[in-house]
Amino acid sequence: MLEKHRENEVHVDKVEQGPTSSIAFGLERIGLIAVRAPIVSCIVLLALIVGAVFGIHRIKIDDSLSQLFRSDTREFKQYEEVTKKFPAEEFDVLVVVEGKNLLARNNLEKLRDFVTDMQLVEGTRGLVSLFSARQAPAPGKLPAALFPAELPEGDAYNKFIETVKNNEIIRGKLLSEDGTLALIVLSLDPQVVASSKLTKTVGDIRALMKEDLGDTGLNVQLSGVPVMQLEIRNAVERDGLTYNILGILAGCIIAIIFFRKISFMVAAAFPPMIAILLALGALGWANFNLNMFLNVMTPLIMVISFSDSMQLTFAARDRLIAGQDKFTAFKNAVLVVGPACVLTHGTAGISFIALQFSDSDLIRKFGEAGLAATIIALVAVLSLVPVFGVLLVRNEKTFAVKFQSADAGVQALRNFCYWIAVRMVGRPGLFSLIAVLFVAGLGVIYANLEPRYRLADQVPDKRQAVAASDRLDAKLTGANPVNVLVQFPKGETLYSPETLQTIADVHATVEKAAGVGNVWSLETLRRWLAEKAGSADVATLKEYVNVIPEHLVRRFIDAEQDAVVVAGRVPDKDSSQLLPIVDKLDTELDAVRKKHPGYEIAVTGLAAIAARNSASMIEKLNRGLTVEFALVAIFIGLAFRSWVVMFACILPGIFPVVMSGTVLWAMGEGLQFASVVALTVSFGLGLSATIHFLNRLRLESKPGVGSALAVERATVLVGPALILTTVVLACGLVVTVFSDLPSLRLFGWLSAFSMVMALVADLFILRPTAMWLINLHARLQGPDKPAI
Repeated sequence: MLEKHRENEVHVDKVEQGPTSSIAFGLERIGLIAVRAPIVSCIVLLALIVGAVFGIHRIKIDDSLSQLFRSDTREFKQYEEVTKKFPAEEFDVLVVVEGKNLLARNNLEKLRDFVTDMQLVEGTRGLVSLFSARQAPAPGKLPAALFPAELPEGDAYNKFIETVKNNEIIRGKLLSEDGTLALIVLSLDPQVVASSKLTKTVGDIRALMKEDLGDTGLNVQLSGVPVMQLEIRNAVERDGLTYNILGILAGCIIAIIFFRKISFMVAAAFPPMIAILLALGALGWANFNLNMFLNVMTPLIMVISFSDSMQLTFAARDRLIAGQDKFTAFKNAVLVVGPACVLTHGTAGISFIALQFSDSDLIRKFGEAGLAATIIALVAVLSLVPVFGVLLVRNEKTFAVKFQSADAGVQALRNFCYWIAVRMVGRPGLFSLIAVLFVAGLGVIYANLEPRYRLADQVPDKRQAVAASDRLDAKLTGANPVNVLVQFPKGETLYSPETLQTIADVHATVEKAAGVGNVWSLETLRRWLAEKAGSADVATLKEYVNVIPEHLVRRFIDAEQDAVVVAGRVPDKDSSQLLPIVDKLDTELDAVRKKHPGYEIAVTGLAAIAARNSASMIEKLNRGLTVEFALVAIFIGLAFRSWVVMFACILPGIFPVVMSGTVLWAMGEGLQFASVVALTVSFGLGLSATIHFLNRLRLESKPGVGSALAVERATVLVGPALILTTVVLACGLVVTVFSDLPSLRLFGWLSAFSMVMALVADLFILRPTAMWLINLHARLQGPDKPAI
């Protein structure tokens, strides 16, 4: 075996005499432009880095909870219209106060002080709590506050608490039935929510929580859209720093361990780092917003570029050991390995292009950003690896003599690769059949994956917002709004009998709908007036609407008074569980639509949009992944001008996807947005190992060289770099497990697992499959015609 390795090492010098036509149509030669004037190239690079730094500072964070569903569809436009007309939900901070002694006299006094103090927080527009409730109004008079200035004591206090619990306005809406949980809704100024002032406002609320309620034993948590957005914003900023540091450290450490020279570590690891900087800077200048998906752009760029930089550095290193000078070594590395680098970036680009078929603006933007980053990474790697190599490598002859006899780390990897190659080419037909059956079985399991979506998966789950929402789900029927928009026809006003009856019918329908609770609307006030004041006339209703604070009125009646909302809430369940609730409610509203023609009645809200669109969007992405299999295989086959290559890359390309899907199925995860995007991107990136091997096999397949020997040589020459890059790439992706965002954690570990499975496929599926197809080609076309 050692003799075989020596033959391979000597052979490095001669591979340039292989096939002359470039599988990348000569695009790899862009890497030779910069190396002709390395000093000037570094000066230009420095200027680009400065520009990139300014570009990064331009990047803003998109923390909108509806960003996944942002599209040109009718449903989303209607949702946007509702949020503009009734903006309360987008700007409500939900304060959840819970404890067995919540209604104890002392705690209630402190809770009232806390509510009073919150109204003074900068950026607050208004507040709704159990203290907003009113007593039954006397005829002709405005109702007095339910809570007196001085709370009663003793038995009188106990009777008073029973009155509070039974109040129709707050029972089951602002106070749980058992009296252990209270909801306070704090409406913030929209400008505050959209700016950096939100951090201070939420911080002030938290400070008041500690100051006013710290010694009460009550559990106080914050939720609501502004809090969730702030937690997403903080997580995105924090995670970006984590990914940069850990991913870069992993690359540098592994590179220095195996290369044992700083110059090679810099040549291999620094171009990917610079590619990250340049790509993020370009995204900033292009006005891209950082979000839950673009936040993984850093490790993805590392994945895209580090694989090829390692291949180029390994190739140049082998040539230096074989006795070439540094300029010739790096030039030949670009000419030999560069075409495969172009193709690997091309397949990654196809993966990102496939995301353009999504209905989600967010995912399409992610695809656009990924495609731009892929192009920048390709140019950076092809140009900078040879530039850094030529500038930094010293004493090539001394280096060659030293490492010809002492290269234990790389030699151990080559021994391992040779051991695998010999066994895989021994019985290629049998191993290929096993691979086909195994991948087919995994494909059947993958096909049974069901779409999954929960709002909680988009929000940091190690913070307060998700926990507080869970308590609202348990005690007040849910924290996620489902709204029914009622728009009036021309000629009808808010207080016309037909309009009021329509609102009443819609309200009653929503109340009766299974799974929907905490229903509020103008009808809530109308019913209360009829029961407590004995008057349901329009004049009384107008009077009370006029005295209610503006921010409360805007929750249910738009400023033009031509539309109202009937608001309900549902728990944060999986979209597959929410969709039947939403569809049933919409169907039940058909009777109201028929009874009141001309009134437009539509079920909307973020929960409804998610329930209706998430499954179809995920399924469409998944179908796009299937199409991507075919497109990438055809693309690679055309580049190599070989049907053998086209069919050889299919099984190793599909295997990581179906294997990852099987793991998701075993964990009961299903297909989420993050997982299907991870699989789509990982498919393109995972083919990097396949392309580099096939490129080397193409160079090794010469007249007089048997197919088995060609496969063994190709495996030994490219295998060590493939193994090292997979380890680095998996480390660069798996750092996302430190994220507070469940979707990013899923994206990270699934992408890392897919990369490892891609290496497994390359070593144990590609080798025998390629060998079998080459032998088949020889039988069909004759041994003199090259298969690759």
